[in-house]
Amino acid sequence: MKRPMLLTSSDELPEDGEWIFEPKYDGFRAFLEFSPEGIRLISRNGKDLTEKFPEICSAVPPPGTAPFTLDGEIVILNTAFQANFKLLQKRGRLKNPESIQNAAKERPALFMAFDFVLKRTPLEKRKQRLTELLDKWQHAGVQEIGTYQHVDKLRDLIHLHLGEGIIAKRCASPYRSGERTQHWLKWKLWKTASVFLTHLDPSNGYVDTGVYNGEQVVAAGRFKHGLSNDKAATLRQFFKEKGKKEKGLWTLPPSVCADIHCLGTENGEFREPAFHQFRFDQTPDECTEQKMTWDVSLFPDHFEPTNLEKELFPGSTKRDYLVYIRHMAPYMLPYMKEKKLTIIRFPDGIHNDSFFQKHRPDYAPESLKLWMEKGEPFMLCEELHGLLWLANQGAIEFHLPFEKAGAVHPDEIVLDLDPPEKEAFPLCITAAQLCRKWLDELGVISFVKLSGSKGMQLHIPLQEGDLSYEETRVITETLGRLLVETKPDLFTVERLKRKRGSRLYIDSVQHGKNKTIIAPYSLRAKDNGPVAAPLYWEEIDEHLNPRSFTLDNMLERLQVRGDPFQSYEKARTLQPIDQIKKFLDH
Repeated sequence: MKRPMLLTSSDELPEDGEWIFEPKYDGFRAFLEFSPEGIRLISRNGKDLTEKFPEICSAVPPPGTAPFTLDGEIVILNTAFQANFKLLQKRGRLKNPESIQNAAKERPALFMAFDFVLKRTPLEKRKQRLTELLDKWQHAGVQEIGTYQHVDKLRDLIHLHLGEGIIAKRCASPYRSGERTQHWLKWKLWKTASVFLTHLDPSNGYVDTGVYNGEQVVAAGRFKHGLSNDKAATLRQFFKEKGKKEKGLWTLPPSVCADIHCLGTENGEFREPAFHQFRFDQTPDECTEQKMTWDVSLFPDHFEPTNLEKELFPGSTKRDYLVYIRHMAPYMLPYMKEKKLTIIRFPDGIHNDSFFQKHRPDYAPESLKLWMEKGEPFMLCEELHGLLWLANQGAIEFHLPFEKAGAVHPDEIVLDLDPPEKEAFPLCITAAQLCRKWLDELGVISFVKLSGSKGMQLHIPLQEGDLSYEETRVITETLGRLLVETKPDLFTVERLKRKRGSRLYIDSVQHGKNKTIIAPYSLRAKDNGPVAAPLYWEEIDEHLNPRSFTLDNMLERLQVRGDPFQSYEKARTLQPIDQIKKFLDH
């Protein structure tokens, strides 16, 4: 049985130079083997996973490439640097072929290949072989892991995406099956939870911990590893002196606090916990569920929030909103890159005074970049700290133009579907389905999202320079005209509200230079914190409820369903621009 080369844990990462750096994903380590008999996916323990992941194993590599063995990680990605281990575990337990196929379609797994297994060949040469193979193969289910020459850049990305960690590999290292060496190092991005000890099971050494939710003690998680002999003895002493033994378990009232390192927390459980230190400077009252949620979100060290308990939405505080923005930043920031940002600020909550802002204030941090244009200081928000700073200033709504700063041409087309009232939302569904049908006939890749208010928006990503604003205006006007011709009783392009009646307005005029649209995943300043939520096209039917996408549930939705706009950037390069131009000529 083949055995993978093993990683050595390290609290420090080596300097740039003789090393390369890769994201560490939370997945299943596996070999992908290809022989004349076909593809096999084998776990690090020798278990055959081929039938479990048909989306990885279904495509045959190019002729003349067999045999080969790739080393890598099976993952289900939330973002480019964050894997969903919980979902992968669930997937790995499936046995029914139909259930496996359905899961593969809904949240496909990937094989992130990081090595072409060859003995007595340095890593650099093996990486070249891997790249050459995957360039020929072009299989969506098998991708080459990103490689970085500079660790600081990757460290920032892992922190932004709340990834698992970084792997450092010496460029000249040979592949040593089954060996753990200093040539491959793993560094984990630990999150720290402050808790108090509640139970000790002397039969297995596990320690349960808790935090306060209000006045109620709730389970935070359990740990076993990370204690030195001295600290383990101290811990046992605490339980014996301050606790009592019941049914084989030592029970301790909230009194002894500790920091636990973990990869995450969920439903009263830690992911890969390890004891870090006792916290004799803390009281149990300070160990709250609210604080733990904040701490494991890994806010930047130099971010200084204010008035965290101020209510921004009914029932939701600025603390809740900042946690949302922190977790959504990896999804939001790509759309803000090189775009002049306009925000709507509600410093004292959505039911108090608000104002638009497009100019960068003099007191803004360096993380909020300055863009000067015709003497006006605009702001570019491209970093986590800058986004959090704006959110802390009460920025609730983020609006973006259709072109990059300084550009003449758009890099996307957006068609705004505006119903007369929120009860008329079904008109959006009809309009979106018709537009998609026509766009599909042209081969155009389109995306759809809720406005977060009462309507819906269709997005068509482009590369800058593919089309001019004059050309994109023809497209939006043509779609509007087709909708009106098809369903004149349902749709209108009439700009005057009083003349629209009960019809949906197709706002083709909104798409233009220096005009803006709500950013994907931005909240809207309405009760319940509705989200401008990207959707899958298959969700666009009569069952769609636009009010069910909110501040409270959006992160969970992304964890379960994934990001509907995940392929947005790739789609820019795949649009049939020549076909679109022919359509415009007619």
